[in-house]
Formats: sequence, structure tokens, C-alpha cells
Amino acid sequence: MKIDLVELLHVEIPLVSPFRTSFGTMTSKDTFLLRVVADGAEGWSEFAADPEPLYCSEFVAGAEIVLATCLVPSVVALPEVSASRVGPAMAFVKGHHLAKAALETAVLDAELRAFGMTIGGYLGATASRVPAGVSVGIKASLPELLDDVERYLSEGYVRIKLKIEPGWDVAPVRAVRERFGYELPLQVDANTAYSLADAAHLRRLDEFDLLLIEQPLPEDDMRGHAVLAQRMRTPICLDESITSARDAATALAMDACQIINVKPARVGGYLEARRIHDVAMANGVAVWCGGMLETGIGRAPNLALAALPGFVLPGDLSASSRYFAEDLTEPFVVEDGHVRVPTGVGIGIEPLPDAVKRFTTSRRVLYSR
Repeated sequence: MKIDLVELLHVEIPLVSPFRTSFGTMTSKDTFLLRVVADGAEGWSEFAADPEPLYCSEFVAGAEIVLATCLVPSVVALPEVSASRVGPAMAFVKGHHLAKAALETAVLDAELRAFGMTIGGYLGATASRVPAGVSVGIKASLPELLDDVERYLSEGYVRIKLKIEPGWDVAPVRAVRERFGYELPLQVDANTAYSLADAAHLRRLDEFDLLLIEQPLPEDDMRGHAVLAQRMRTPICLDESITSARDAATALAMDACQIINVKPARVGGYLEARRIHDVAMANGVAVWCGGMLETGIGRAPNLALAALPGFVLPGDLSASSRYFAEDLTEPFVVEDGHVRVPTGVGIGIEPLPDAVKRFTTSRRVLYSR
């Protein structure tokens, strides 16, 4: 396969409501899409990070530069392009996993479409639908939080995740448990907001029978997570700390976590995400698929990944309406607590041309043959 075109489309889509975490508040999804044309087949992907390097070191403008100057030239220079060759071709560039994931995924989409294959079939998916969890941001008040949780449960979500930070942790968890009971699958996500010095405070969460606490400490503190795991009964789940299958193997060898959140964009793409899944399964460790407020273009392949057999916990795979009044694809919906895995070729779903055009703020051709 030879690449004929790589096009970058900046898009900005308003969120239905602000989404607040320990690192900031989002009011729109402001990112870019990649469109790759190869041998007549078209592939799409979505860059998962934000305009500013708050959640992670990567950000929109930086990713565009590294794609234009390093990643795209290295891939289009290959005598024969395939998704399996994209990663090795980009390996000389340190880091930039999310930018690499965007290019690899667009190439993979085009390749699968050319062969008439689904991404679920390619990855080894075994389920036709996956349980739907929802992430609830930090709220201005407990009543507002409880109202949101009640609404999401009424919409059919089977698992609730609460974002937490110092000053907003024990009280909201207690309020949710008191209102909705201990049968509700409930977990929390700190997005690296604590330090090991907070261990005694975090242990107070043990009384609430949580599924897990996600990434309580900084991403580079693997040892700290191992120590914290010894001091808490609540299982530790690593997210930002895991950027490769090697990281996953290291974390498990150190007993730094009991669960892993696999975000394909964060680890460089779906091929590495599948390797992390395989490492976890080999060690008897559960994985689940996290979200990064993706549009349908990013959500569709995430659903296929979450249909692999090792993904035994509900992920952040909510309906399109959780974040967007209008999506870039046909909307995903929650049905009986689940979201269907798309069955179309490639990533499984087609961008809606009118919606893409309406939300696109600029275009740039990164390569044309």
C-alpha cells in the first residue's frame, strides 16, 4: 500500500456541559482529525489530547509539528505501508505516543477498508457489545453530583466513575454510596492529583467498597503506587503510568497495580493496546478501556478494543450524547446498559461529511503524492 494523501483537519465541537477534572475544565473538544488516502482507500483517526499540555505532555500544536516534520515523512517513505510497519518507522522519534497513534490508526483504517475487514476482527474482538460506564466530572456541589449520577443511571449506565481531587474525594464518594447503595459499581479517578504522603487520607476510601482507584499518584511514581497498593484495600488501577506493554509488565512485576486502564491513544495505537491486553491476560489482571472525550471517530475503534476477552470491567465507553449534542458520526447509544460494537469495515463507522465540514476550523495537507 502506498500513501497518496495525509490531511489534517482541525475541529472544535462544543460539549453539552463543562467537564472538570483535577487538571482543568473542558468546554469543547478542540483537536484534529487525520485523513489518510492510500491506494484509493480512505482512513480516519482522531488526535486524543488537548490544546494545552495539562493532562499529558502532548498537545495539539506540538502534535501537528511532529507529524508534519517527522512522523508522516518517515511513514510515507516506506516502500510498502501497512499498520504493522508504521510503529517501527516512527520509533526513532522519542515519545509522542498520541501523535503516533493518530497516524497508525488512520493507516490501519485505510488498510482494513482496502481488505474489507473490521477492526474488531483484526484485533480479536469476541463480543458484539460492551458494558457502558460513564465518567462524572468534579461538580460545584454534592446535590449537583447526585443529580448527575441519578440521570446517568436512569439512562442505563452500569458503572459510575467519579473524578476526584484533594478536597473533593471522601465526601462525594460517601454521598453517592448513601444515595445509591453499595450494589452500584463505583470507582474513582484522581488523574495523578495525590502524593504518597496522602496515603492515610486515601485509605479512607476503603470503606466504600470501590471497584478501584485510578492513577492516584504521578505517572512516573511506579514505586509510590506499589507502596500505596500495600497500604490500601481498594485496588490500584494505573492509567497514565502505562504507555507500553513493557510498562504494564513492569507495573505488574512490582505489584504497583491490580488493574490497568488501556487507552489506545496514550500507548501509541491499537497494536500496542492489544499487546498490553495480552500481557495483562497472561498475568490474570483485568483491563478496561478508558476514554478521552473522543468523538465517534475515536469511540468506534475503542469499542472494538473493549470487545477483546480480557476487557472484563466496564470502560468509559458512553453514548455520544454524554459529551456532544451532535457527533462527527452517527451517534452511539446505550441499550440495556451496553453499547454495540460497530460492524462496518475499518474502524467501523463513517464520518458524516456535513458534520465534519461544520466543525472543521482549518485544514492542512501534510503530504500529497
